[in-house]
Amino acid sequence: MIILRLFIFIMRNKNSDTIKQERTLLIIASIILFLGWLVISLSQGKIQAPVTIAVSGLIVTWFLVHFIIRYLLKLYGDPLLLPLGIFLSAIGLTMILRLKPDLFIMQVLWQAIGLLGFVIFSFVFRQAEPLAKYKYTSGMIGIGLLLATILFGTDIGGNKNWIILGPVMFQPAEFAKLFVIIFLAAYLSERRQLLSYATRHYGPFILPHPRFIAPLIALWGLAMLMLVTQRDLGSALLFFGTTIIMTYIASGRLLYIVLAAILFIIGSFACYKLYPHVQVRIDIWLNPWVDPTGRAYQIVQSLFALGSGNVLGSGLTYGFPQFIPAVHTDFIFAAIAEELGFAGSSAVILAYIFMVYRGFKIASLARTPYTIILASGLSVLLAMQVFIIIAGVTKFLPLTGITLPLISYGGSSTVSSFILLGMLFALSEVRPDYAQ
Repeated sequence: MIILRLFIFIMRNKNSDTIKQERTLLIIASIILFLGWLVISLSQGKIQAPVTIAVSGLIVTWFLVHFIIRYLLKLYGDPLLLPLGIFLSAIGLTMILRLKPDLFIMQVLWQAIGLLGFVIFSFVFRQAEPLAKYKYTSGMIGIGLLLATILFGTDIGGNKNWIILGPVMFQPAEFAKLFVIIFLAAYLSERRQLLSYATRHYGPFILPHPRFIAPLIALWGLAMLMLVTQRDLGSALLFFGTTIIMTYIASGRLLYIVLAAILFIIGSFACYKLYPHVQVRIDIWLNPWVDPTGRAYQIVQSLFALGSGNVLGSGLTYGFPQFIPAVHTDFIFAAIAEELGFAGSSAVILAYIFMVYRGFKIASLARTPYTIILASGLSVLLAMQVFIIIAGVTKFLPLTGITLPLISYGGSSTVSSFILLGMLFALSEVRPDYAQ
């Protein structure tokens, strides 16, 4: 019913009362979180006051954000982005309360901070074009965050992508990707003609002058460095893949994707031959049944969970997703598939598809090359992150260390995902009649 409502909303683009529609969808998301809290509390035989207060406070915060952006700031951005984000957040919070109840209140706090980021960036990015002048500053900040992780990162869960500063632990890559997208959008929009009409011959290939594609080559090298030093295949693939697809969007030349794929395959093959930890990831992916109770235990348990979910799932609190290590972060989709079944996991995927669709629609309505590429890049980034983590959980790709946006537990991921939605929301205001 929820997904049907969202689908009808997308098809009815002529509806003028978008504020009412947004509020209605927020009510639906609130009901999901309330019912999830109620079912889990009844299954435990007790209602905890701190959790009840946290749930009530967060629902109030959702509607407070709606009031601020629509009535105080009078923003007229896409009316579906915020409800979709909160819909996914409601599912994620329900699963975290089910799997790791001691982390629930902390995740609620991170969501509140993320919603604050959504409000701030939805207002700041209303005029995104002036920010293009600071493209090199954005690029340096993004690369600096990645290098800081490579140099000072701490190994947690097999990936060296965390930085610990006293009591604070965060993943710089989650924020670095946004700065890199801002840089790439500005850089590619300025050089799109040079990238489209290359004149230099390199054997059978015709490419621009090396100085025009130097940032792209640098990002390829950085992705390989992340793969080697951090054992983070997911982030490496995410950064490099997003960069190349944005280059294709700016230039319209399929050659860049072909060359990028060749470079990435060569680099990955070299890493596989040189570094044992990369070999382990690939070997587990190719045949997890060689060591199902050891190195491949995580993916094997994930496959069992996916297979036991059937159409409607075992029911919330009736599955056994706790057997999966890191189930509340990397493998939360497997828990959703087990307890909510094919129906629940399909609803999650459809929500992401709608979100990416709206992102590309925002890009299609943008007025300048910079905002077109920026909105497209943010949409590609979201789509690739969802694809990579779900592909890893289902053994379509090797396991990665990235999170499922807005659903997995994690402060860095939650805050950066809401900031991304805020940027898209602001970019959708380039047409005052967007929602009409």
